[in-house]
Amino acid sequence: MIRFLPPPVRGTISFLIYLANTMFWSVPLFTLALLKLLIPINGWRAFCSKMLIKISNSWIFCNALNLKLMNRIQFDITGIEALKLNEWYLVVCNHQSWVDILILQNIFYRRIPFLKFFLKQELLWVPILGLAWWALDFPFMKRYSGTFLKKNPHLKGKDIEITRKACEKFKTVPISIMNFVEGTRFRPEKHKRQRSPYKYLLKPKAGGIGFVLAAMGDQLNSIVNVTIVYPDGKKTFWDFLCDKIPRISVNVEKLAIDEQIIGDYSQDREFRVQFQRWINRIWEDKDRTIEAVMSKQ
Repeated sequence: MIRFLPPPVRGTISFLIYLANTMFWSVPLFTLALLKLLIPINGWRAFCSKMLIKISNSWIFCNALNLKLMNRIQFDITGIEALKLNEWYLVVCNHQSWVDILILQNIFYRRIPFLKFFLKQELLWVPILGLAWWALDFPFMKRYSGTFLKKNPHLKGKDIEITRKACEKFKTVPISIMNFVEGTRFRPEKHKRQRSPYKYLLKPKAGGIGFVLAAMGDQLNSIVNVTIVYPDGKKTFWDFLCDKIPRISVNVEKLAIDEQIIGDYSQDREFRVQFQRWINRIWEDKDRTIEAVMSKQ
């Protein structure tokens, strides 16, 4: 019956439910994170890490209930049948909207291990969520411009160091390392400024996944290549809350990890060029996948 309310009213109710759910689960999350920090015993910290993920999965489950209650999205999902909960994955995806994260958490819930995102350092200051991401050991990346690094050469390679340290934490329990390879959400002005060769995508940035594969390539089981499409046009998070996204298409492809894509991305220029070509081919296929979905409209 709630779906017959005006969209702005439904959107407000939905937002308040998401907010209340986040605040409710943040209490045990922050409490356990603090206890993990204060008691430096490896076994205890490993136990806390597992419990923190259980708490986060409960948060995701309640978000999924909210989505089911408030939204009438028609999902077209392919390729998730071969995924397993007890394997290590590197998940790569195009980035269209803030809605992407909720959708990915929803469709991968209890299908693959808990998603951990590489985040921009600025997101650490997002109220509640920033602290939650910190508690869950999400790696925060600080990006420096070429000009800044010339003035501060001692910071060169800092991202690589952060990636390696983060990956060490990920080796104890199955995990899904999530990377939006474009580095930011798709925006027409960004697409134009980049002179992107792809119709629906920004240029892929290979460094992040290159470092992860170098650090964990021998432990990761597969790469999960995800293509998310909004056939009726990209919508805002408010549109999502107001149930104005009628359809979402998600194509999932499981890729083997070949030895040729594991190497020294930071120092080996030849490997870096080869690796960029590899991710470019994936992005070409992804662009064609999006084109095929959009052409059905």
